Amino acid sequence: MADNEIRVAAGNLIEIINKSRENALRKVNEELINMYWQVGEYLHKEAKTASFGDAYIDSISEEIQSAFPGIKGFNRRGLYRMKQFYETYAGNEIVTPLVTQISWTNHLLIMSGCKSDEEREFYIRLCIKENYSKRQLQRQLDSGYYERYMLSKQVLLPEEVKKLGENPFLDSYVMEFLDLPNEFHENDLRKALIRNMKDFILELGKDFTFIDEEYRVQVGGEDYRIDLLFFHRELQCLVAIELKVGKFKPEYVSKMDFYLEALDRQVKKEKENPSVGLLLCATKDDEVVEYSMSRTMSPMLVAEYKLKLPDKAILQKKLQELVNIPMIDDDSNIE
Repeated sequence: MADNEIRVAAGNLIEIINKSRENALRKVNEELINMYWQVGEYLHKEAKTASFGDAYIDSISEEIQSAFPGIKGFNRRGLYRMKQFYETYAGNEIVTPLVTQISWTNHLLIMSGCKSDEEREFYIRLCIKENYSKRQLQRQLDSGYYERYMLSKQVLLPEEVKKLGENPFLDSYVMEFLDLPNEFHENDLRKALIRNMKDFILELGKDFTFIDEEYRVQVGGEDYRIDLLFFHRELQCLVAIELKVGKFKPEYVSKMDFYLEALDRQVKKEKENPSVGLLLCATKDDEVVEYSMSRTMSPMLVAEYKLKLPDKAILQKKLQELVNIPMIDDDSNIE
């Protein structure tokens, strides 16, 4: 058997093994979450009796750990977490079927970091879709991803973007992971994003697949270079990203129009959707953006980027004012 055939066979078997392991781990997680749910439900019902309290929980914890030496998560704090887990989602027919699809660690982060049912559901669905690790989810919570996503939905999208389906773009991107100096150029920004591509993809969304930097298109015998080129799997289109270290300027739109036309004529495959442009600027004036893009037919968006984590309290207040989503002022974290 040729070496190539061996590699192909081994690759196929590795894929089968990995898929089976993933399915097994998924099943273990489902059973674990179901167990925590049932424990939480039992404790919730017990809490209605007069004898329920810290001493009661401490005694139960000791009995459980005596029956299962070395078992983790069943101390007083852990049992209260299970009770809160049940009480948080019991009766929510939309979220309840989803709870077994993410890890217990991610559940704890969501319960302690979210203040509304809508926000908790958002992050649960996002964890399922993007398969977030603990670190990735914590970063999204810290960066106010929910608030930024919801605020982006209030932005008037160009009709050509709406036609492609659900908008995966944000109105503002947070790139605190770049560690850039106080003064930098567009080339520095691009190189920093390349070095931190894994974190950049986390911010953009995992449907974005990186193709190349300074992607070359040739028109009229001259070379032109697009800062970053991606492909979006769900939208099935190329995404050209241009980076600007300053404020948005109207002339940026015509240049992006040119790039998108070149991509559609020279690079886009027959079954793919028209290419989309994303102008990432340090700041923008929404009125200037609206005037600049009012006559363009290209699917294009303008977004800001920030190099520091935002103040979540400010984002939450802005979101409340715009969409009137009730927020619970709850300073009590999980015990």
